[in-house]
Amino acid sequence: MSRTHRLFQLMQALRSLSAPVTANKLAEVTGVSPRTLYRDIDTLRELGAVIDGEAGFGYTLIEDAHLPPLGFKNDELEALVLGLREVAAVGDPALAGAARTALSKLRARLPESQAHRLRHSVLVAHRFHPPALPTIDSGALREACWDERIVGFAYTDKQGATTQREVKPLSIMLFDQSHCLLSWCLKRDDYRAFRLDRMSGLKVTEQSFRPERVPLLKVYLENLNAAAGDRLVGF
Repeated sequence: MSRTHRLFQLMQALRSLSAPVTANKLAEVTGVSPRTLYRDIDTLRELGAVIDGEAGFGYTLIEDAHLPPLGFKNDELEALVLGLREVAAVGDPALAGAARTALSKLRARLPESQAHRLRHSVLVAHRFHPPALPTIDSGALREACWDERIVGFAYTDKQGATTQREVKPLSIMLFDQSHCLLSWCLKRDDYRAFRLDRMSGLKVTEQSFRPERVPLLKVYLENLNAAAGDRLVGF
């Protein structure tokens, strides 16, 4: 086992095992002697990991945002690259930019051999017909979902009719070529999906519907799976 792989295993053990983890347990997991384990703990600390504890008391990992990745398996790296490139291809402008920035940060923190693999990945993502751009601030809508705040907006359906809606925003999902808001519509007193490119005048209210988002979304997704999309009303 390479030292890099051993250090990666040690980090995974510190993350997954109940803290504090004894040196003997960590040595057993990584297949080294306690003396080597202590050296590996010191190495991780030098790399930036915040690890509390000492010999005889056990160790606890405190996550550190400045700790660079110690390496990924090749398939894991390919999956990350493909996922971020897909977001860059189909996400709204803010998310697409964030995906490109995340790829740059990932490349800067990888060992050179894996950075090369990232730069020349065999997996790419391309859409000949990318989704229509949202006509509202999708970032504000995402925050409203997280904050569980009712939002209002004008919506134009496929016949060109415009209505005013107030909804409980649950999630934003990509359907084929459209970003859609999954929601509970107060006007219809039922689940509704709305295309972001047909919305305008988004207003985030101070009305909270916490803690309803998770259970409402769970039922909506179950309905979608059961009906294979038949309940997507509002297009």
